[in-house]
Amino acid sequence: MAHSYNTHLDKNAANFIPLTPLSFLDKAAYVYPNRTAVVHGAERYTWKEEYARCRKLASALKKIGIREGDTVAAMLPNIPAMVDMHFGPAMVGAVLNALNTRLDAEAIAFMLEHGEAKVLFCDSEFSTTIEKALSMLKRKPLVIDVVDPMFGSIGKRLGKQSYAEFLAEGDADFKFAYPSDEWNAIALNYTSGTTGNPKGVVCHHRGAYMNAVSNVLTWDMHRHPIYLWTLPMFHCNGWCFPWTVAAQAGTNVCLRKVEAKAIFDLMRTEKVSHYCGAPIVHSTLISAPTEMKAGINHPVSAMVAGASPPAAMIEGMERLGFSLVHTYGLTEIYGPASVCSPHQEWKDLSLEQRAEKNSRQGVAYLLQEDMVVMDPETMTPVPWDGETMGEIMFRGNITMKGYLKNPKATDDAFKGGWFHTGDLAVTYPDGYSKIKDRSKDIIISGGENISSLDVEDV
Repeated sequence: MAHSYNTHLDKNAANFIPLTPLSFLDKAAYVYPNRTAVVHGAERYTWKEEYARCRKLASALKKIGIREGDTVAAMLPNIPAMVDMHFGPAMVGAVLNALNTRLDAEAIAFMLEHGEAKVLFCDSEFSTTIEKALSMLKRKPLVIDVVDPMFGSIGKRLGKQSYAEFLAEGDADFKFAYPSDEWNAIALNYTSGTTGNPKGVVCHHRGAYMNAVSNVLTWDMHRHPIYLWTLPMFHCNGWCFPWTVAAQAGTNVCLRKVEAKAIFDLMRTEKVSHYCGAPIVHSTLISAPTEMKAGINHPVSAMVAGASPPAAMIEGMERLGFSLVHTYGLTEIYGPASVCSPHQEWKDLSLEQRAEKNSRQGVAYLLQEDMVVMDPETMTPVPWDGETMGEIMFRGNITMKGYLKNPKATDDAFKGGWFHTGDLAVTYPDGYSKIKDRSKDIIISGGENISSLDVEDV
């Protein structure tokens, strides 16, 4: 229906620009060019230098023929090159496929073939796996070797060129354009593939932008956070934190391997303010020797996702003086897209009561439109009684485009206009949800459903 608010009031170059996390890098380099962007041992780059590195990467990729929609794969640990990968390929419209460094050659070969990777950046630590994977492919990607001084010369060179040499061929002043459509793909991430081949989750610029901002809002991240990379950047693009850190002009503190001593040392020397990880990461720090933890007197914020944090973990984090926020998500929703938002009055509860409150998956991220627990058959919300189980579902901008080359799986995942997580949960009277099981893990005994998570809790 035509009305005055739609007459001669159209989108144009002045009032509409597609959302993309590339704009965060632009602004960080423009406003804070001399602030430290990346730290890795003796390597330190300012935002001005990081911007130049990413443009060199984009320029070099374009020179070898990488174009919009091409896949650029990376088998890398948390090192500066992996930070570059979250911006450089996108500058030429390419799609980053960050490979899980813990997978075997067969799985990697499937991903490289299915995603049609044109280029593969490989750290020498993983050369054995990659060499075997490449031997299984009919069409092999161009391999660029990434040699990390912190790792040494261990491993085999598989390509004809190093990453440093490749960057040297690029232009630091490369002129790039934002995507013409924010719906364009920015990343390809594969699911675990516990049943059959993994599915390729396609993420778009809009979702990456919005979840990066949601991380800032959810975590109350101050300007210039010092972010420690305990979480693998290959995992859901590091929960979108490469883009979040750029948005806040913070510092990426790289970490090749999760070890308690290395983490505490970096916390002291770099004054780390934020880090993320699965429960095992936080438990590792809690159980570390007392002398290893000494000297950290500044505020540290931790984010945990995965299993619910038990009372022992919450108590341990409090003893360390670290604040802990519990989030939940999946690859299909860009990592964390819900949070157990704390309430002021929870501080007055006992440790056990606080643990019970904090163990819930909570509510949707601010910029994720909706999260609800529904009966997957009737597609109606379950009662808020803390007992009736249904499936957690999401919808909103922080949701994948779909599964690459897999229309049936995509249609199944989006049945009824919601993304189906496969996680079974209940909703409490305050509207907060808590996972009770994966649909495929539910235990049936004597005709009654028993949650495996409840068994684990006991």
